[in-house]
Amino acid sequence: MLIFPAIDLKDGEAVRLYKGDYNNKKVYSKEPEKLAKQFEKLGAKIIHLVDLDGAKDGYCSVNYNTIKKIRENVSIKIELGGGIRDKQTVDMYLNKLKIDRIILGTAAINDFNFLKEVLKTYGPEKIVVGVDIKDNLVSTSGWTKTSNVNYIDFIKQLENIGIKYIIVTDISKDGTLLGPNFELYKNIRKNTDINFVVSGGIKSKEDILKVANLNYYGCIIGKAYYDGKVDLMEVIKCLEKE
Repeated sequence: MLIFPAIDLKDGEAVRLYKGDYNNKKVYSKEPEKLAKQFEKLGAKIIHLVDLDGAKDGYCSVNYNTIKKIRENVSIKIELGGGIRDKQTVDMYLNKLKIDRIILGTAAINDFNFLKEVLKTYGPEKIVVGVDIKDNLVSTSGWTKTSNVNYIDFIKQLENIGIKYIIVTDISKDGTLLGPNFELYKNIRKNTDINFVVSGGIKSKEDILKVANLNYYGCIIGKAYYDGKVDLMEVIKCLEKE
């Protein structure tokens, strides 16, 4: 199982939001590139990067230079989401900045033809879809809006067009340290064969090992690491021994 340490960017800083609330944030680093380097030293193979300003505003915004610095400072893989809603932005990140894979969220649900187009152009190893869930419905626009689309129906659609990886976040759990919504992930596994990353609520080493024991593809660690609840190096080494 892969562990994805998360860096959420707002105004060029590494922050964490509580349940996706942009007014309820905590700043963890004013130099996110150093944080990324730290993750690399601790043994991470990939970093989960989110442009919160881009996700909310819908375009590549104030965090471009910070994202560029992070790419220049680490050699491990980076996946990036937030505000990627046209082919020009996809191309910029994948080809110009050499981001390893991009995450589509709002664009994936609002413009399914666009999703299919970039999937055909770049392939399923480069195009990941973020499925953010609130009350069983898919959320968009940096979690500020909720669609009328059921999450299982949406995931089945993604699987049918050839999407290989998705990141599934229970918004009610994000940043809470209350543990993941394992019932939600159990339901996804029951209904689909897609590879998914568990996101939201991870609070301990035990949570991470449970995700691994369930044979899920990966999990994202954010607040649990930043608040000292999880020793990242210890967990990575533990998973490598299994």
